[in-house]
Amino acid sequence: MNVLLLEDEYPAAERLQRLLAQAAPDAQVVAHCDTVAGAVEWLRTHPEPHLILADIHLADGISLDVFDQLVVTTPVIFTTAYDQYALQAFKTHSVDYLLKPIKLAELQTALQKLRQWHSPALAASEVAQRLQSLLNTNTQSAAPQPKTRFLVRQGEQLLPIQATDIAWFQSRNETVTLVTHLGQRYLVDYTLEQLEQLLDAKQFFRLNRQFIAQLSAVQRLHPWFNGKLKLDLQPAPNDEVIVSREKAAAVKNWLEG
Repeated sequence: MNVLLLEDEYPAAERLQRLLAQAAPDAQVVAHCDTVAGAVEWLRTHPEPHLILADIHLADGISLDVFDQLVVTTPVIFTTAYDQYALQAFKTHSVDYLLKPIKLAELQTALQKLRQWHSPALAASEVAQRLQSLLNTNTQSAAPQPKTRFLVRQGEQLLPIQATDIAWFQSRNETVTLVTHLGQRYLVDYTLEQLEQLLDAKQFFRLNRQFIAQLSAVQRLHPWFNGKLKLDLQPAPNDEVIVSREKAAAVKNWLEG
């Protein structure tokens, strides 16, 4: 089974490939694209794979844009931290919609649905019923409670840090650092995508591929080039915090409440 992987977070892509190897040893990832443009170009120049594993958010947009630009008949399993795109996803040849962090059992179930998808005994009406049932399950499921504390290591000790004491998280060189309002820095064993799902969305926002910030840490916004925003955080990170034009309106709405 040839698989096309659409994922812009490389640690997440590596983890998904490890899970895929366990769930379907016969599967082979033939290409990995981290942008919409790259996925469109690959699909235009190669035979369609047997399966597409697609994150929703890619480096230059959302993967659903791929299916707006091309006629793709390949089944798709979406893997994402965002549940608000479920309805759009099911307008494609979506087999399943898995919320990150992906669990092995969930991927195995999705692959079983893919096998049933190709079964001649499964009528089109049955497929529609299965997809509608899955959509209802995903859209009606209760949201998990936000994480309120993190255990961090300080020497040989573990310290509890309240989420309210955290100013921002930064991903750099495949490690994620937690920074408190007092400027204390600790490594955490989470990716930013996992943190997006764990944190209170009213208080924390994923600003870009590097930063998740708490509301109270944002001091100022500056208009930047091409409709982007530059944010001043407190404590100030060493790197500039730039918000893309696509996310600028969402950041403003988050800050306004």
